[in-house]
Amino acid sequence: MDRSPDSGAARPNYPVVVTLAAGAIFLSILDATVANLAVTDMHGSFPDASVADLTWVISLYAVVFASFLAPAGRLADVLGRRRLYMVGVGLFTATSLLCAVAPGLPVLLLARALQGLGAAAMVPASLALLLADVAPQRRAAAIGLWSAAASAAAAAGPSLGGILIDSVGWRSVFFINVPLGIALLVGIRAVRASVPTVRGLPDVLGTVLLAAGTGLVVLGVTQGPEWNWDDPRVLGSIVGGLVLLALTLVRARRHPRPALQTRLWGNKVFALANLVSLFFGAALYAWLLIGALFLVDVWDYSRISAGLSMSPGAVLSAVVAAQVGRSLSRRSPHLVVLFGSLTWVAASLWLGLTLSSDAALWSMWIPVGLLAGAGIGAVSTGVSSAAALSVDPADFAGATGLNMAVRQIGGALGIAALAAILSVHASTEADRYSHVVFFSCVTATVAGLLGLGLTQRRGRPRPKAAGPASTAAVATEPGGGKEAEL
Repeated sequence: MDRSPDSGAARPNYPVVVTLAAGAIFLSILDATVANLAVTDMHGSFPDASVADLTWVISLYAVVFASFLAPAGRLADVLGRRRLYMVGVGLFTATSLLCAVAPGLPVLLLARALQGLGAAAMVPASLALLLADVAPQRRAAAIGLWSAAASAAAAAGPSLGGILIDSVGWRSVFFINVPLGIALLVGIRAVRASVPTVRGLPDVLGTVLLAAGTGLVVLGVTQGPEWNWDDPRVLGSIVGGLVLLALTLVRARRHPRPALQTRLWGNKVFALANLVSLFFGAALYAWLLIGALFLVDVWDYSRISAGLSMSPGAVLSAVVAAQVGRSLSRRSPHLVVLFGSLTWVAASLWLGLTLSSDAALWSMWIPVGLLAGAGIGAVSTGVSSAAALSVDPADFAGATGLNMAVRQIGGALGIAALAAILSVHASTEADRYSHVVFFSCVTATVAGLLGLGLTQRRGRPRPKAAGPASTAAVATEPGGGKEAEL
């Protein structure tokens, strides 16, 4: 993270900062799922491409996004939060336009990869911006709004994508990013400039190893159901990725400016928040995708109808996330995660036990969606708050990138589990989907149980400082030290 060049400079307007932070996280998470239902329409534009080729439009964004989240958080220390924000949003916006006008599949795939890179920069920069430029007493509420935007984007992605694709066409899911991205770039001018807290890039080789290792693991898990798990490409990707990640950890322990801040895992709360994020991501992405698929494939809903049917849960998820943030204290994230998970588990059991081929929109689907949305919103805010508030201000950006990277890896695992479960024979079509719902139920339960550890006593032990630059940042960062206690 970075500090203001003028410690006496007034903070920018609270609504402006929250809007900028929430807008960036919303766009980056939205584009991870908004194109899920676009493959069929894309085939009409690119008839020479196979369905397998077209699925890379979705997978490539997910792989690059997850791969560069943690390194991007470290770059905030070098570039400064505002500059990283501008680079990320600018790249994301420009490549969104390129996606929308792509004349062929190779151009579209290149644009999606670069779009994922921009999104990876946006996420840690957005929360670092928010935590540095919001008064300490309002940080928990601000994190709630940031988490609400993330929850709303994840939940609304499939439904919004379906509505846009059916109404306008697949290119519209990328066009909508352009005016929103431009608005964010204009708005960031209201935020004060910042000075980097460290000199020189983080470990370049370590950054390459981290990005490549994460990318290979996500690639292997994502493509496992399609290529088959015993395929040499899948095994090679997963094993190779794990080896590269192991090398990253070894370098991180010895390098003065590591690509991965392994010292943060010495903080029990942050380490547990990462584990919760892993299981939360797996449960969330499987849950969201199974809803869209079931409504279209089994109940024969149009994509517009499926999207509208999932919207109430998405809206309530955002409302709950924002409300939880306003009332959350730094010692209560464990309760929020636990009760949110239990609510989600109850919804999963209800859905899994009653799901059938007979449509039951108002008697079952909408109530289940509302119950699950409330739980998802609570868990999202609880784990994000625990991760952010467990570290010193100098580590906000790096910690956010690392925590979100773990969530994306969990999401890839969840989608892979969904594909594997759906490929198994079941007595009825609805039963296959019920099994995926029970998978979400189990992983949400694990997330809730792990979340019991997300509490600290006042006067928590701080992670060991990375060096003089970080120590100076803590001393000068708005909200550093005792001021940061909520």
